[in-house]
Amino acid sequence: MSQNSEEAPWQWEESVWREKVAQVRAGERLVPTHWPDGARCAVALSFDSDHETTELRDGGKSIGRMSWGQSAQRVGIPRILTLLAEHDIPATFFVPAVVAKLHPEEQREIVRCGHEIGLHGWIHELNSVLEYADEKRLLTASSQVLKEITGVRPVGMRTPSWDYSPYTLRIAEEMGLLYDSSLMADEHCHRLLRAGQASSVLELPVEWVRDDAVYFMMNRFSSLRPYTAPTDVFDIFRREFDGAWEDGGVFQLTMHPHIISYRSRIWILEQLIDHMNRRGQVWFATHQQVVEWCRDHAV
Repeated sequence: MSQNSEEAPWQWEESVWREKVAQVRAGERLVPTHWPDGARCAVALSFDSDHETTELRDGGKSIGRMSWGQSAQRVGIPRILTLLAEHDIPATFFVPAVVAKLHPEEQREIVRCGHEIGLHGWIHELNSVLEYADEKRLLTASSQVLKEITGVRPVGMRTPSWDYSPYTLRIAEEMGLLYDSSLMADEHCHRLLRAGQASSVLELPVEWVRDDAVYFMMNRFSSLRPYTAPTDVFDIFRREFDGAWEDGGVFQLTMHPHIISYRSRIWILEQLIDHMNRRGQVWFATHQQVVEWCRDHAV
């Protein structure tokens, strides 16, 4: 690819923008012929345990924001684990290595409760600002930390802030990861393509509309403020689930312990679970379980 750094995108040759688009693409859809036990829909709940790392990544200057992160460990995770246990629902927790080192017993408790732990970077760094060697070193070290603490080697990853570099998929393949859950090209599980070639990594896609942070994130030093009422967020999530149920597909939801677990918000998840159970024919599973089922039972 020949590209003058001074060229604007509208001046690129066709080969330039085609190569950029082809770096990572959605490939073959993995739509299963059926779900376990006659279920009509799969539900994959996930929690990104960012805790203190979103502030540490930015320099750790705000003690207040790190305190907010600690609330996830003191209040959020226990409340979430209790709710999941009451309904006997497994979930996936994506955990930065620094969070695991700060709160090792929390990670062991998550695994003891039957949930999955996945990779979520080292300190919630942005992959797209890293060179290949640094990104691979951090992700490899993160996997080692989670395995040492929990006794389980993670098989899936979610990049911090869903940020992807040109090297991320290559590194996931080199590490032998089963799946990624960071990209938004589809509503169904699918195989990822790297530079036009099928990779060994499968994707369980995410979406901003199915992420609590979009509606509730707060930073008093910027214009970032919660802008959506919890009742409206519940309605959005419910409609997303209903659509997945009608399609016979996957409903994947991303939440954060320091965001969703407040008394005025945790009811969103509880009522959503009640709604799902009332509709019936729902298979609650970890991200790993959903990806493995789609891989093994695709049309």
